[in-house]
Amino acid sequence: MGGCIGLTRSRSGAIDDSSGSVSRPNSGSQRKNHPLCHETIRWKSDVPLTEGQLRSKRDEFWDTAPAFEGRKEIWDALRAAAVAAEAMDYELAQAILDGASVSVPNGYLTECYDELGARYQVPIYCLSYPINIVKEDSGRDSPAECSEPVDGGTETVLKLRLSHSCLDVKISVYTTDTISICKKKLQSQEGIETSRQRWFYGGKLLGDKLHVEEAKIPPGYVVQVIVNMESLPILNKAS
Repeated sequence: MGGCIGLTRSRSGAIDDSSGSVSRPNSGSQRKNHPLCHETIRWKSDVPLTEGQLRSKRDEFWDTAPAFEGRKEIWDALRAAAVAAEAMDYELAQAILDGASVSVPNGYLTECYDELGARYQVPIYCLSYPINIVKEDSGRDSPAECSEPVDGGTETVLKLRLSHSCLDVKISVYTTDTISICKKKLQSQEGIETSRQRWFYGGKLLGDKLHVEEAKIPPGYVVQVIVNMESLPILNKAS
């Protein structure tokens, strides 16, 4: 599969000048077009991302890029080509580029040009998943107790026992998260309002401002979550 030129990567693993912008080349006449490379770009994110975070990051780029510079129809074509290429439908991706008269001198969507010579740069995170993508806990698999350190601390898993159902659930948190943040994550996962949660470990109440690392909860140990059930109307009261 010819026409593929090597990419220059920074120490972080990202391809240089992949922030996503448009500029005019100095000498467009010397630029040559190459077929789109039939391979997935491998890279590593500085901060591990979940699939949801990566999707949000992509959506933010594609939604904002046309507002700064360049033609919206070209951005739309690049987005469609990126989706097709990631699905390994390179024939469709190439057809989209050809239909929009977009050239890719290095064989990758990281640097593209329209027929007017405007330069478009697509960030690498819009083209493939990083090799250190964080798999979100679906509840079906047993997640690792810890993962690589990130800016927000070390990711860990808390095992919680809910008083109203006597069921054990697991949530992924960071060691620098406060109990208040953990309560919000439990609310998002189980639908239990934070105001109805009281967390206990070792017989002690865990305050909202306490950080997970300060609670010193060993992996696999259970945190008791007392759920304050809302008062239900009492029927058939004795007269």
